Amino acid sequence: MENRTMYYGKGDVYVYRTNVKPLTGLRKIPESNVIERNNNIFGWNIKIEVGGEQLFSSFSEGDNELIVATDSMKNFIQKHLAYYNGRTIEGFLAFVAERFLDTYPQMDSIKLSGVETPFMPTTSLINENTQESKLVYNHSRNEQAVASLFAKKNESNSLEIMEHSSGIQALQLIKISGNSFAGFIRDEYTTLSEDNNRPLFIYLNINWNYEKYKDSTGETPALYVCSEQVKDIVTSVFHNLDTLSIQHLIYQIGLTILERFPQLTDVTFQSQNRTWETVVDTIPDTDGKVYTEPRPPYGFQGFALTRDDLNREGRGRIGDKEISQI
Repeated sequence: MENRTMYYGKGDVYVYRTNVKPLTGLRKIPESNVIERNNNIFGWNIKIEVGGEQLFSSFSEGDNELIVATDSMKNFIQKHLAYYNGRTIEGFLAFVAERFLDTYPQMDSIKLSGVETPFMPTTSLINENTQESKLVYNHSRNEQAVASLFAKKNESNSLEIMEHSSGIQALQLIKISGNSFAGFIRDEYTTLSEDNNRPLFIYLNINWNYEKYKDSTGETPALYVCSEQVKDIVTSVFHNLDTLSIQHLIYQIGLTILERFPQLTDVTFQSQNRTWETVVDTIPDTDGKVYTEPRPPYGFQGFALTRDDLNREGRGRIGDKEISQI
C-alpha cells in the first residue's frame, strides 16, 4: 500500500471565529512596524485530506464501515476552532490533525492546509473623532496568509509532522520605475526591446519553512514569522533595489527574509511577470505614460533559497546572534 495513491477529504471548509487571543510580542524587524496580529477575526478556508491502509475496502468493495463522511470532517474542523486556545493557523492545523487522528484510529495520515480569508479594519466617526472601528471590518480581496502540514502516526501511535510550510500568496505589486531588463540573448526569435527604466508588475507567492515546527505555532511569539512582516520586507526590498530582473528581485528578497528570521531553513518563490504594455510613451509636460494590461502569455519564475545562500553572501551572522538571545 505504501506506493498507492489513496486519500479523500473535504475542501472549502470555511471557518470564522471572532476575538481569538491576539498574537503579541513578534520580533521587530527594520522593514516592518508589525509587532502583533490582533486576531479580531480569525478566518480561514481549510482543506483536509486523510489516508490509511484500512480505507482500501471502501474503494475496492464500496464498504463504508470505516469511512468518516466528508460532511463530518467539515463539522469536526469548524467545531474544534471553538476549542483551540492558540493564536496561529499553524497551531490550529496541528491541533486539528492530532485530535482527528486520535478520534479516528483507522486513519494513518492527514494533510491540512489553510488559506486566510482576510478582513481589514475600517474607520468610523466615533464621538466626533475618526477612529478605527472595532466592530466593522472590510472583506479584503488582497494577499492571503497560507499554511499547510502533512502528518502521520508513528510507531508509538502519536502524531509526527512530516512536512510543513507557511507563506503568503496572491501578492500583487507594481513598481512604476527603477526597473530594467537588458543584456539578454538576442537572436532571430527576439522581438522584445531592452528597457533601462520600465514599470514592473509582479504576482508573487512565497513559502517558508521553520527548522522547528513548534516555532510556527506562535507559542513563542518572537520566533513566529508573520505574513504581514514578510510582505513589508518584499515592498521594502522592491522599493530600494535597482531591479535588474524578477530573478534578481526575488533572490534579494529571499536573502533578506532569511537574514531577518534565522529560525527559517528556506524560502521558496513562485512569481509571474504581469508588466503593463505601453500605450502612450510620451505625454507633454509630465513624466507619466499610459498603459494597459499585458497580452498573454505571461512569464513566470520559481526559485528557492536556503541558509547556505545567505552564508555564501556573508549575511547570516547578525541575525543568528540575535536569535540566540531570545
